[in-house]
Amino acid sequence: ALPALLPALREYQRATETGALLAIEFTGLAEYLALLRAAARALAPLGSSVMFYLAAAVSDFYIPASEMPEHKIQSSEGPLQITMKMVPKMLSPLVRDWAPEAFVISFKLETDPQILLDKSQQALEKYRHQVVVANVLESRRTSVIIVTRDSQTPLSLSDEEIAQGVEIEEKIVSYLQDQHMAFIERKG
Repeated sequence: ALPALLPALREYQRATETGALLAIEFTGLAEYLALLRAAARALAPLGSSVMFYLAAAVSDFYIPASEMPEHKIQSSEGPLQITMKMVPKMLSPLVRDWAPEAFVISFKLETDPQILLDKSQQALEKYRHQVVVANVLESRRTSVIIVTRDSQTPLSLSDEEIAQGVEIEEKIVSYLQDQHMAFIERKG
């Protein structure tokens, strides 16, 4: 498995060293949202050459810090009931306000394959970004569908590729690099 990872690790190192990849670490929702906003605003002047690859939602739900208990929750008080808030959707301000010329990719994960493509198209219409990488929980490591406003492109690993340790992300990134270059040319 390690020899299969070496090319990816070298590419990651090269991208990091040349400043082509900005990996940002965070520990909580508020920090993530603030960093996304700051990064988007800082990169906005670079226009269509910027790609936002929003690989996973932090979460769909959270408990605001103001509603977190100050002390240990006592089990003697009986069953615990938790009410969670919806995480704010950041695609709208990212696409509309923070980096309107950027190439933006989101992911849509579903457990029901019957609703996956409709949900992906709805996301594209609602947020007005360029690409949704659609995947089903059960097969997320071996196949995805790249959804744009006018195309649906399945990407899958063959049994041979799986045996060789190829990861679906390699195909996703390669495909999206080509899509991003075409996007830059159209905007150019």
